[in-house]
Amino acid sequence: MDELIDVLDSEGKLTGETIMKTVAHEKGIFHQTVHIWFYTQKGEILLQQRGKNKKTFPLLWDVSVAGHIGAGESVETSALREIEEEIGLLISKKQLEKIGIFKSLQKHSNTLIDNEFHHTFLVELNIPLTQLKKQKSEVEALKLTPLSNFTKLIQPNNFSNKLVPHNQQYYSKIILAIKNKL
Repeated sequence: MDELIDVLDSEGKLTGETIMKTVAHEKGIFHQTVHIWFYTQKGEILLQQRGKNKKTFPLLWDVSVAGHIGAGESVETSALREIEEEIGLLISKKQLEKIGIFKSLQKHSNTLIDNEFHHTFLVELNIPLTQLKKQKSEVEALKLTPLSNFTKLIQPNNFSNKLVPHNQQYYSKIILAIKNKL
């Protein structure tokens, strides 16, 4: 789905311009997204399998919830909206724990370039997985994975082609942030 998004400079600052998401991806224009990682007190991480019709990384496992921030939309409002859309969960703003902003550059093809700044949050999952309602157009499946297994999957010599290839530093910061909450 195309949408109007804010343009960022290469340092992640708003330029005051807006552009359609498809144009940003075609031209590699910097923009912002939200990533929300859900974890349980049992030491599990919620992974989302991307929909089979996604342009990038179809059917690979990824962050619990992610999406683009709409033009003029606040980061927190976007995070809450994406959580409700993708997994059917209503949470409050105070449950979002921001852990950082991560710059990501991924050239998928000459006409699909993701230059993004991921506003990244942790949220404790307090309900059973069966109570989540996945958005059929975006999410193929959801699963809880022990953090120890996830840590093994992302090791450079062991990286699984089943996961979206975010950089090692990003994954390591997510794991450390979750471990600090347990």
